[in-house]
Amino acid sequence: MQEPAPHDLGALVDEHLAKARTDAHGRSAHVVVHDGVLRQSVIALIAGMALDEHNAPPAASLQVLRGRVELTAAGRTRELATGQLQMIPKERHGLTAIEDAVVLLTAVND
Repeated sequence: MQEPAPHDLGALVDEHLAKARTDAHGRSAHVVVHDGVLRQSVIALIAGMALDEHNAPPAASLQVLRGRVELTAAGRTRELATGQLQMIPKERHGLTAIEDAVVLLTAVND
């Protein structure tokens, strides 16, 4: 069995940030890994755009590939910048781009 080709995260960051900048909603997303319960997605948001509060999967993390974002949950806000990795809280949460940003969301769903 042949292994899938590796993903170039730098190229995906550039591609989806460009798409977000021309999108009416200021965002672009692409699933890069989907293997059973594991899912990884690149999500680009232009400054000021948000993903409204939504339910959390059983396990998830967020890595900022470029820019700065705010992760909000249960009345708390955490700012994350390029290179930072944060576990996603188990409660409802939202994400807002402080500046143009691209994140890698890793989630395990049951």
